[in-house]
Amino acid sequence: MVEQSADVYISGPDEAPAAGGTGGSPANTETERGLAEVLADVLKAERVAVDGHFFDDLGANSLVMAQFCARLRKRADLPSPSMKDIYRSPTIRSLAAALAQAAPDPAGVSRPAAPAPPASAGPPPPPPRARHVLCGAAQLLIFLGYSFVAGLVTARGFEWVATGSGFADIYLRSLLFGGLGFTGLCLFPVVAKWLLVGRWKPGEFPVWGLGYLRLWLVKVLLHANPMVLFIGNPLYVLYLRALGARVGRGVTILSHSVPVCTDLLTIGDGAVIRKDAYFQCYRAHAGRIQTGRVTIGRDAFVGEKTVLDIDTSMGDGAQLGHASALYRGQHVPDGARWHGSPAQPTETDYLRVPPAAYGALRRAWFGLGALLQLYFLYLPLFMGGTYLLFTGVPAIGDRLTADTTGLSSAALYTDALVLSLVLFFGLTAVGLVVLYAVPRLLNLLIEPGRVYPLYGFHYVVHRAIARMTNVKFFAWLFGDSSYVVHYLRGIGYNLNQVEQTGSNFGSEFQHETPFLVSIGSGTMVADGLSVLNAEYSSTSFRVAKVSIGARNFLGNNIAYPAGGRTGENCLLATKVMVPLDGEIREGVGLLGSPCFEIPRTVERDTRFDHLRSGDTQRRLLAAKNRHNLGTMALLMGVRWLLAYLLTVLGLAAVDLYGVAGHVVIAGYLAITLAVTTLHYVLAERIITRFRPLQPRLCSIYDPYFWWHERLWKVPDEYLEIFNGTPFKTLVWRMLGVRVGRAVFDDGCFITERTLAAIGDGCTLNAGTKIQCHSQEDGTFKSDRSTLGDGCTLGVSAHVHYGVNMGDGAVLAPDSFLMKGEEVPAHAQWGGNPAADLPVAPEPSPGPGAPTAAQTTAMSSVNGATATVS
Repeated sequence: MVEQSADVYISGPDEAPAAGGTGGSPANTETERGLAEVLADVLKAERVAVDGHFFDDLGANSLVMAQFCARLRKRADLPSPSMKDIYRSPTIRSLAAALAQAAPDPAGVSRPAAPAPPASAGPPPPPPRARHVLCGAAQLLIFLGYSFVAGLVTARGFEWVATGSGFADIYLRSLLFGGLGFTGLCLFPVVAKWLLVGRWKPGEFPVWGLGYLRLWLVKVLLHANPMVLFIGNPLYVLYLRALGARVGRGVTILSHSVPVCTDLLTIGDGAVIRKDAYFQCYRAHAGRIQTGRVTIGRDAFVGEKTVLDIDTSMGDGAQLGHASALYRGQHVPDGARWHGSPAQPTETDYLRVPPAAYGALRRAWFGLGALLQLYFLYLPLFMGGTYLLFTGVPAIGDRLTADTTGLSSAALYTDALVLSLVLFFGLTAVGLVVLYAVPRLLNLLIEPGRVYPLYGFHYVVHRAIARMTNVKFFAWLFGDSSYVVHYLRGIGYNLNQVEQTGSNFGSEFQHETPFLVSIGSGTMVADGLSVLNAEYSSTSFRVAKVSIGARNFLGNNIAYPAGGRTGENCLLATKVMVPLDGEIREGVGLLGSPCFEIPRTVERDTRFDHLRSGDTQRRLLAAKNRHNLGTMALLMGVRWLLAYLLTVLGLAAVDLYGVAGHVVIAGYLAITLAVTTLHYVLAERIITRFRPLQPRLCSIYDPYFWWHERLWKVPDEYLEIFNGTPFKTLVWRMLGVRVGRAVFDDGCFITERTLAAIGDGCTLNAGTKIQCHSQEDGTFKSDRSTLGDGCTLGVSAHVHYGVNMGDGAVLAPDSFLMKGEEVPAHAQWGGNPAADLPVAPEPSPGPGAPTAAQTTAMSSVNGATATVS
């Protein structure tokens, strides 16, 4: 089958399209005839049967059908289907009949709609270059100033602690300095927010301006705030109130996405917000920041991996399911249950754990206990341990009193070599032992299926297990290799009888507890799986077993809840919403939110099946394992080399401290960021030999794929520091992304840098992802994705490979733009899978609640409102 891009290199012989669908009954209508002609042209066939199944009979795949839809959008005389229409009506005859019917909206459903397109013909103009440069310069100066103050305070504090005599004196000094330092770090963002902003109000302002600079500074201070360590603790709720949020009693927040415009956030008593939920109260759109209210009612429930856009609300007792989104202007009525992206009514109950009774003071005692542990145990241990490190390690302590030698001493490099080796590899080994031993002991205290009250002993144990077993370093180290199955078994996963493929799991996955995860034989999992094997109410929690069947393939960014209704031999597509009700699905694929059935496998994904069994598979798997071992050793070496470089700079800073004073520490913090960035950029470019990637279609046992996996393992956590600054696009260019000028990137991630192109003035929101590849079972595919000038990607939107977005196009929050899609210029798309959004009048400017045009019932996304619960 011919791929979407003519540039795709195909490993192995290509195969002609299936010929089985060329017969059959003739077309009965002009629409059927027109659709058949376009499809035949895409398939490069003489003719196609109108009753031939697109995938089973005609040999098409999703890329081909996306190209088919794109061509139809250019034909004014033919209807334009979405990919959901293709899957639900998989023949020309059924598709023509479905498109001829106008599906009315379900009664009472508030449907989102795209705002009316602007009158101008082109994309929004990029901001003036001077404003862009001045904002970046101001952000750099703020960072340097903050580093200097932090260095000054830290140095003075450690000098004071070091003058103590005896254990008790050092402990008390560590307690006092650590406590004051922690309190100051927590209070500083609150004071800065009230001084710089006052109260946030609904409105909008351009990026890179003074208003944006204030928002960025508040956001950075909040994200760097140590109070984020208290997420899941009642203290975090009190902190949000100090920032201006109206948060009721008994609220449980588990999401690490910190709201920024807190004055616009209202959360009622007893509400529950699961992790990875976005409710920032601001978004970026077409080069402007828009702020708006987010209201969550009393006893409401917000599921995992959800997005609440600005000007959205949930009534009392309302529920928003996992992997769902509320678009701007949507409202969930009191007691209603909604799910999907965009959300729509459902009968599924997502609040499945009964409440637990506990005293009114439990939350207060729990928060107070956490503070006492922090101030009297953890902070003194950290401060005292750092003091002992500086005084007890000769490589450091001797430099505090010796004459200055700077970078010219040979002993500096020898000491740094020994110190970095011991710390890096020693901590790795100790961490792995602790990870395998301690959670298993703690797990003996938790009984599956039993309802425990929140904020008690068992809650502390459960949270400790989750924190320890979700350490990203070891998932990064062992992921995308055969060795990840041994790691997962070691921390508690039940993997049954493993059918080793060398790519059973990616390198990004998380869980509530690893001891209640069961994955069937032959199942493969891509990056981003979140296993939801703990259920929460505002007063209780329980852990439950999650079982994923055999011979499944799970795509990227999936939240799999306890009680998921999938069995064996299923394909769960990227960002799919796993069903909780109905029959158990087997032998099918599931796509979308809400999900609907698609073919489990198409011809293209079975072309390499002969490499997945017998002696051929064993030989290739052994070669892949050797290559993966080399990758692991290489990337561990890359990480250690950075640790060595930073240790050299750190020892030199200690050596120069007596001459340059506190400026050395501030300089060290800034140099550390620059060295880390350049180090990993250079490592990635060396691996690619400074050449761009080319589109590919190959087996996971092709040596090219093993090399491509190596690119995925180059660390990229440093990119988050540059979010919301002009320096993010500079780093992307260094990595090979073709980025236009004045691009606003608030937290986008690009997997294959040199396969992505981003036009001038694009707006990329937090949590967005441009993924220029896909892996389904044993087949790997990659292709270029292009965003035209002035495009906007909404919060947590996901763009697949082979995609083209025209100038000024908009992709709504939490949308999944499927592979091969072509979005016309200035179009407004949204949904999972994404399709053309209907157009509604633009809301009137100015602060306040959503207009009537936003909250009245709108037509559904391209007429597709199927619910598969």
